[in-house]
Amino acid sequence: MSQLEIDIRPWGRYEVLLDAESTKVKLITVEPQRKLSYQSHEKRQEQWTLVKGKLTVVRDNVEYTLDTPGESFTIPKGSKHRAWNKTDEPVQFVEVQTGTYFGEDDIIRYEDDYGR
Repeated sequence: MSQLEIDIRPWGRYEVLLDAESTKVKLITVEPQRKLSYQSHEKRQEQWTLVKGKLTVVRDNVEYTLDTPGESFTIPKGSKHRAWNKTDEPVQFVEVQTGTYFGEDDIIRYEDDYGR
């Protein structure tokens, strides 16, 4: 499957698999001991489905663990959240975005290890 976009980030990478008017789908890889910024979105919600590894999810200051491939987690619009790989192996999950806008500028960051 060819990707529409690949973006390398300090925590890993994402590959856009589908970019349509009503949804955007990404395969996200989080490198060992890395985490995404603690953030929220005003215009979209997200559904994360674990593909490989063990993922810690922080949503509204509560930690959850996804450790079974196929297990999924909902991030409601406006909810503060982050993906965190606390292990020594890469973690992958599929992110399905639904809403009215899917641009990277719809990110409000509250904490970020990489100075963004």
